[in-house]
Amino acid sequence: MNSHDTQSTGLSPAAAELKQLRKVTLLVYVLQAASFFFGITYIAGVIINYLKREDVQATWLASHFRWQIRTFWFGLLWGCIGGVTVLLGMGFIILAVDTIWVIYRIAKGWLRLSEEKEMYPGQ
Repeated sequence: MNSHDTQSTGLSPAAAELKQLRKVTLLVYVLQAASFFFGITYIAGVIINYLKREDVQATWLASHFRWQIRTFWFGLLWGCIGGVTVLLGMGFIILAVDTIWVIYRIAKGWLRLSEEKEMYPGQ
């Protein structure tokens, strides 16, 4: 973002950068949600999290990145466990619970982001 952009919006450079990072955070939630239709977007979202992680440090958005990254890794872990245990019969239950948990995490994070609130400590 150049100085002309910040002058035209009336935002300080720091506020303009935070606004841009908020859009990136929203994009990751959208990619996570889209993964239920296009699985690859889940991976794209976590890649963006890791690429932009330093940029959000010391902002309220850092908690959203942590939330999103943990959603990805724990969702993947339980998805793998569920997939492996499908033949034992309990895998479908694990996969269903994992899916509900991931949907909850995406929705909860997206709502808190729209309210411009950080995620809870110890998430």
